[in-house]
Amino acid sequence: MKIHLIDGTYELFRAHFGQPPRVASDGMPVSAVRGLIQTILSLIKTGNVTHIAVAFDSEVPSFRNGIFPSYKDGSSTPEDLKLQFPLAERAVEALGIVCWPMLEYEADDILASAAVQFSENSRVDQIVVCSPDKDLCQVVKGNEIVCLLRKNNLVLNEIEVENKYGFRPTSIPDYLALVGDVADGIPGIPRWGAKSTSAIIGRYINIDMIPNDYRLWDVSVRGAASLSESLEKSRDKAALFKNLATLVKDISIIESIDDLEWLGADPVLFPKLCNELGINNLINNCHKWQSI
Repeated sequence: MKIHLIDGTYELFRAHFGQPPRVASDGMPVSAVRGLIQTILSLIKTGNVTHIAVAFDSEVPSFRNGIFPSYKDGSSTPEDLKLQFPLAERAVEALGIVCWPMLEYEADDILASAAVQFSENSRVDQIVVCSPDKDLCQVVKGNEIVCLLRKNNLVLNEIEVENKYGFRPTSIPDYLALVGDVADGIPGIPRWGAKSTSAIIGRYINIDMIPNDYRLWDVSVRGAASLSESLEKSRDKAALFKNLATLVKDISIIESIDDLEWLGADPVLFPKLCNELGINNLINNCHKWQSI
């Protein structure tokens, strides 16, 4: 059995910026929701998709903003996209799919928690996390937990993650702490670029294992002295940034594996939602309906 976990926030953003604007009869923007529905139905039609869940950042500020006020707060999200998050949650539920709208935590946290917890069940062969976000690569494990980059139809298992980034999946938070993550508002440590960080983290695995004196480093990188000096001035910040980049993996998942089984769209709610949003053509895109 495979379980597919979808990063709904990413899919909404991708649809919003990738599709022409579209509004319902009442003036409500619906292009992102339309794109999300198309994406989910397309994934299901590819075959071998039997168990599925979708997570959203229903409120962008999370517990991380309390730790670091400059962390992403959703202020850059277009207003017409923000309006579509409640609609997106309704759409997922109308499709008969488990929906996780996150408040205190982020969508990535519930996806990571679900991936780790469900992967421990003997009935599960593989967890497929549908997101290109490198943050989620930190939970990749062998072929048991993988990330699917649907845009390129690329599957990243543990070997592929290491080939792509130069270090193991578990070192993703250390890497992001040093180079920063603009999308999440993590500034990183001055002078630490992607290439040098990849080489050093690939060698030492985590920040705490990097020797304090660059002359003790047994990996050759350009500007080692300045990199070392910058890190030693910012060890506390690096630890904070790593904490921000580390996903929560122990959120209690209420749903069982059986709850994630897709039995089809709701034959009442889904057509009603499509009619309301003026996207009736998507009704026929659904090939499976729940029995009443």
